[in-house]
Amino acid sequence: MTAVAPQAPPGRPPKRKPVWRRVLPPLLSVALVAAVFFWFLPQFTSLSAVWSAVEGMSWTELALLAVATLWNLATYQFVMVVTMPGLRLREATVSTLTTTAVSNTVIAGAAISLGLTYGMNSSWGFSRSRTSVSLLLSGLWNNFAKLALPVLALSLLAFSSTPTTGRLLAGLAGVAGLVAAVVLLGLLLRSRESAARIGTGAGRVASALLRPFGRPPVRGWDDATTKFRDRTALLLHARWHWLTLATLVSHLSLFLVLMIALRAVGVTSEQVSVVEALTVFAFARLLTAIPFTPGGLGVIELALITGLAAAGGDRALVAAAVLVFRALTYVLPIPLGIGTYLFWRRNRSWRREPNSAPRTELVPETA
Repeated sequence: MTAVAPQAPPGRPPKRKPVWRRVLPPLLSVALVAAVFFWFLPQFTSLSAVWSAVEGMSWTELALLAVATLWNLATYQFVMVVTMPGLRLREATVSTLTTTAVSNTVIAGAAISLGLTYGMNSSWGFSRSRTSVSLLLSGLWNNFAKLALPVLALSLLAFSSTPTTGRLLAGLAGVAGLVAAVVLLGLLLRSRESAARIGTGAGRVASALLRPFGRPPVRGWDDATTKFRDRTALLLHARWHWLTLATLVSHLSLFLVLMIALRAVGVTSEQVSVVEALTVFAFARLLTAIPFTPGGLGVIELALITGLAAAGGDRALVAAAVLVFRALTYVLPIPLGIGTYLFWRRNRSWRREPNSAPRTELVPETA
């Protein structure tokens, strides 16, 4: 009689989140957006007042806004091209506009955008590892900029006015966060052993967070972190300065649209200076590091209007400028992104076989 090997018991299926945990975050996001636009904003201005402010702009101011908006949209691609050797500007344009539209409209759109980025890059012949390095580096530098801009703005503000305790504490907190992020990246890139230790530590933290949900511990994070370190070190050694420049240009180009909108609707430099506007903008951008709502909808408007009005800007004019700014930088990319998504779905001339994208000296053979 042939012995039958005992079968392993089937693994437990992953536990689904309770309904309230799946429903509560979207409801809170909708409630926040509704509170901002239907309760908070009417206390500052009305749609008719906003339209009057837009009608009062000269053709020169409208042209400047249009040029600044187009330039801001163009800068989205620079970081992606720098961090993805071999990616063409036209491909980066389609990818960034599409994923921006998703992030701006869908709750938890950041996760969907990641999947779209992998799918698009794969269709153009790029491996998942090359996309991962690009996403991680662009994300790191984007967060570095979000931490560094408030520090820069507060430093400039200290030279133009008497620093307050609140400003000093905020500046010190920003410096501490930036230093911690840079130190962690430095440890990651210092050696393969350091990268493996960081991966092991991060894996333990992730496993501890997953344990209450009945999920198994994560494995292989030390190897994954070591491979990421090798690929990242090679790319950063050659392009860290271009990556830093492209990231700063992207953030400051967004600020340029806000400044032109402020001046175009009549908020003068006596009311809100460039440095004060940069400070408010920097802290508003810092809030987007935590995705409360899609594209920071409601959160950004609340932070910018209250901050700029507190700095001395006319409340109605400030609200009008912020709404114009958000229409150009938040609303406009949505129809553009829908168009680029449809183009990607239909266009076959850019498609390549998997992992057949052109290699450069910055792409290891194992990538």
